[in-house]
Amino acid sequence: MKSLIIKDLHVSVEDKEILKGVDLTINENEVHALMGPNGNGKSTLLAAIMGHPKYTVTQGSITYDGRDVLAMPVDERSKAGIFLAMQYPQEIPGVTNSDFLRAAMNVRRETPVSLFTFIRQMEKTIKDLQMKEDLAHRFLNEGFSGGEKKRNEIVQMEMLKPSFSMLDEIDSGLDVDAMHIVADAVNNLRRETGMSLIIVSHYDRFFELIVPQFTHVLVDGRIVMEGDADLAIRVDREGYDWIYRELNIQPAAKEEASRKVTSLGVCAVNQKARSQAK
Repeated sequence: MKSLIIKDLHVSVEDKEILKGVDLTINENEVHALMGPNGNGKSTLLAAIMGHPKYTVTQGSITYDGRDVLAMPVDERSKAGIFLAMQYPQEIPGVTNSDFLRAAMNVRRETPVSLFTFIRQMEKTIKDLQMKEDLAHRFLNEGFSGGEKKRNEIVQMEMLKPSFSMLDEIDSGLDVDAMHIVADAVNNLRRETGMSLIIVSHYDRFFELIVPQFTHVLVDGRIVMEGDADLAIRVDREGYDWIYRELNIQPAAKEEASRKVTSLGVCAVNQKARSQAK
């Protein structure tokens, strides 16, 4: 069984400590929700796992399938089955989606994928994500809408079939229909491969579509509370004030503006989503 094990992880950005001792274990075919006020380290954790050079690990360890992740360059982490669907996907002019994906697939194989097999898989994936038929020939994310960029991250995930994926607010910028499309693709891939997931999102609507077995709340660089899917729902509906009160935590001044989460339960988009789900 492949497990990601994080022990006492400390991470700094430009000499400022962001993560202050994170312990987390994610086993095969598990879904973990990672929640917390903005600016408290959620994206930092995912970036550190993936190996972003901006983030410096000053203490602790990360292992995956028994291997020392911190000793691997980024490309080796990807080859090991680790995948990050980014919050802000970058545009790469001059590189088509098909060239990018075929190259990424080939470095994971002993023999290159045949052109026929690649085209067949690409066509199926584009259909699954309900993207435009010319996606394969478009430059990577160039001229894409925000929602298209997010769905294109899932296209990459479905083509590469990682064993451990991290979704960094992949639901932001998606309308109700696109959110269902993305969730269906992720759930289907999980059933097919046993892929494990860690999902960063502020809203329980996405967690109703991809149900987490575990929820972790990250505050000031530490996991301060853990539970199941019900914890994600309560945070969405009540924000973080009750956690601060219950744990006697004094929020930093920078968190004041972001610590009250607006529940999708009062938004028209969520009302529409819930009516469609019935």
